[in-house]
Amino acid sequence: MTRKPEKKIFLLIFLLMAALISCDSNRVFEEHTALSTGVWDVKNTIKFDVAISDLPARYNVYLNVRNGSEYPYSNLFLFMNTVFPDGLVARDTIELTLADYDGRWLGSGMGSVKFSHFLFRKDVRFTQKGNYRFILEQAMRVNELKGIHDIGLRIEKQ
Repeated sequence: MTRKPEKKIFLLIFLLMAALISCDSNRVFEEHTALSTGVWDVKNTIKFDVAISDLPARYNVYLNVRNGSEYPYSNLFLFMNTVFPDGLVARDTIELTLADYDGRWLGSGMGSVKFSHFLFRKDVRFTQKGNYRFILEQAMRVNELKGIHDIGLRIEKQ
């Protein structure tokens, strides 16, 4: 007789997990690189390798940042080099706003560490099948940028 409540709990857990997994079905790629010391050295580039095979699809590209309250600025400037499968390189300069004008962090999370999710490019069509490499560099004009804990890249289908 005690088996029925266990089955119900198992079924509920299974359905909840299935719902959570299905909510993220558009994700093609998501990876984060941790900066274990919380310092992003200007010489430290962060690389993400992404295989793209569905050329007709349209994608959204996001950047994720996890920063601590010790981060001394309200914004973060980055360079992103995109290396296409044929070897061509495109370079973008990106500004991400991490805090408002009053110095309040805009990201989510409790305590001194905040997570921010930024739409970098919307409605992207990749023109070549194969491996793309995204290389991120901090562009804040300081050698050691304190307070950045993680940088991530997410690509999802629309």
